[in-house]
Amino acid sequence: MDKIIRCITSDGAIMASAVDASDIVFTAQRLHKTTPVATAALGRLLCAGSMMGMSLKQNNAKLTLQVNGDGPLGSVVVVADSHGNVKGYVTNPECPTEYYNNGKINVSAGVGKYGTLGVIRDYGSRDPYVGRVPLVSGEIAEDITSYYATSEQIPTVCALGVLVDKEDERVLLAGGLLIQLLPGADDITIDKLEKNIAELEPVTTMFAKGMSILDICKTALKGFDVEVLDEEKVNFVCGCSRKKIESYFMGLPEDELRECISDNGTAEVNCQFCNKTYIFSEEDIEKIIKNKK
Repeated sequence: MDKIIRCITSDGAIMASAVDASDIVFTAQRLHKTTPVATAALGRLLCAGSMMGMSLKQNNAKLTLQVNGDGPLGSVVVVADSHGNVKGYVTNPECPTEYYNNGKINVSAGVGKYGTLGVIRDYGSRDPYVGRVPLVSGEIAEDITSYYATSEQIPTVCALGVLVDKEDERVLLAGGLLIQLLPGADDITIDKLEKNIAELEPVTTMFAKGMSILDICKTALKGFDVEVLDEEKVNFVCGCSRKKIESYFMGLPEDELRECISDNGTAEVNCQFCNKTYIFSEEDIEKIIKNKK
């Protein structure tokens, strides 16, 4: 079972979040049948979305991350709730995979180096917060770090990792770490944190060594007193349903509803996030039209 944790130093100077999202990313890979590069890109964004979503203060709030690069992956989209649960998809899940010389997946080649990272925070009001920054690398973690520095002026370190088996291409480990300086941070705190970050191993390496998400936070914050604020289980949660689609259909004009019916007499709706298909017969559509009147 995947978990997420939020910690703060006792002096209130640093906030740290870590997530083990191995099952979440494996689920996304299974649902979307992604190639290794699509798995890595989507997996990294799912990890980031989980940690960023948990920072939302309202229970009904949602966060959407959209990576739109000029690479062959197309768009990568993730939606998270305030408990760290996530869902996501990539436009081209069959994107070919390129590798760096060290054998690691070249996510930037799939995402592209030119494009934008969009962040939408929806608190249930009519005016959600929308932030958008240019991509700096297409490797996702660096782009998240740039977003916080540019759009929210919060000094941030983001580390994201997805380990894929080279033989069967199955997800082995996935997770992330998000560290942010708070207003109370002084130069001594910053210097100590920078030293820790420089010595930090990749997230998936730490998981492979058997470290927990709390161990990872404490390693990143070595030399500080660490207090745990929250720890929760997290999952890949879509939330789509036939009832929600029927509600959407109710808002369409009659002619558009009838145009949805294919030659075989049915209307099919596919959920981008979980790939579930809902089938409506011609009778179902006529019933919805009747209920609209």
